[in-house]
Amino acid sequence: MFLVGLTGGIASGKSSVIQVFQQLGCAVIDVDVMARHVVQPGYPAHRRIVEVFGTEVLLENGDINRKVLGDLIFNQPDRRQLLNAITHPEIRKEMMKETFKYFLRGYRYVILDIPLLFETKKLLKYMKHTVVVYCDRDTQLVRLMRRNSLSCKDAEARINAQLPLTEKARMARHVLDNSGEWSVTKRQVILLHAELERSLEYLPLRLGVLTGLAGIAILLYLLTHYLLPYA
Repeated sequence: MFLVGLTGGIASGKSSVIQVFQQLGCAVIDVDVMARHVVQPGYPAHRRIVEVFGTEVLLENGDINRKVLGDLIFNQPDRRQLLNAITHPEIRKEMMKETFKYFLRGYRYVILDIPLLFETKKLLKYMKHTVVVYCDRDTQLVRLMRRNSLSCKDAEARINAQLPLTEKARMARHVLDNSGEWSVTKRQVILLHAELERSLEYLPLRLGVLTGLAGIAILLYLLTHYLLPYA
């Protein structure tokens, strides 16, 4: 199987596109959800965060106080890198575990919903395909103002805080243009799904795993029938 990294921008329609992929039966992993999961009490990342940043980052129930932690690393690149060094390896482990589950179930590809795919570049090397849900800036601005009841100034500030969608679109292998009618966007998603399903890029890994399993089976057979002493 292969991995497809999907990203977008605020009010670009990424969540709606993900829903269509899920309706088509695709395997989807939300990396933000995974990031929240690995810092729960009892997990190694949680213990390490408390050791490094102190108990002041905890809520009364023991969960990480994301706002307090965010304030601690705000505008402090060294502390942000330290937090990333704690959480990113755990996120990759969870990602690989979930991906392997989908592999065993026969999926040809898995979509990873990664909001900061191009900003951090941490997971880019694992992606066979990259997809950006794009819309033009004027449409993005209007949608954000309407969705969040924001003034034009506040909406622009939020959009400006992110990497521009035009830049993400230039870096992506596939662009789903959600600037117009939703029916047009949905059609693009269906066509991309069909293209990915037809792809044979999943075969090398699957054949490699099957070959490895066959080799193990042959080894066990030889050990059982020829090398082990008879009872």
